[in-house]
Amino acid sequence: MKKIITTTKAPAPIGPYNQAVLSGNTLYTSGQIALHPETGELVIDDIVTETKQVMENMKAVLEAADMTFENVVKTSIFISDMNNFAEINAVYTLYFNDETAPARETVEVANLPKFVNVEISMIAIKE
Repeated sequence: MKKIITTTKAPAPIGPYNQAVLSGNTLYTSGQIALHPETGELVIDDIVTETKQVMENMKAVLEAADMTFENVVKTSIFISDMNNFAEINAVYTLYFNDETAPARETVEVANLPKFVNVEISMIAIKE
């Protein structure tokens, strides 16, 4: 059985999908981009600010499922320019403990929704 996870503290879906789906004890999140949840505006002043907004959106989705970044077992990071990797990684690192950080892939892509620079999705498990 699956449970749909939603929160007003993260951007509302802009298509036929949900912010996250909880199946058993596993949470599958949709990708988050740097949309401000209250204004619906993109926060893309610079890659650091953009990545922080993405991670804060993801934090809100995890909290809506009664989880934290400690529950995350896998992340997928999609970026439009691999030259931004170091700055994205520096922000990402602030949200995880090095000893318990999740598995991850980082992939450069041609385009992302709304032509943002970074999108992140996660899988988390509640034990």
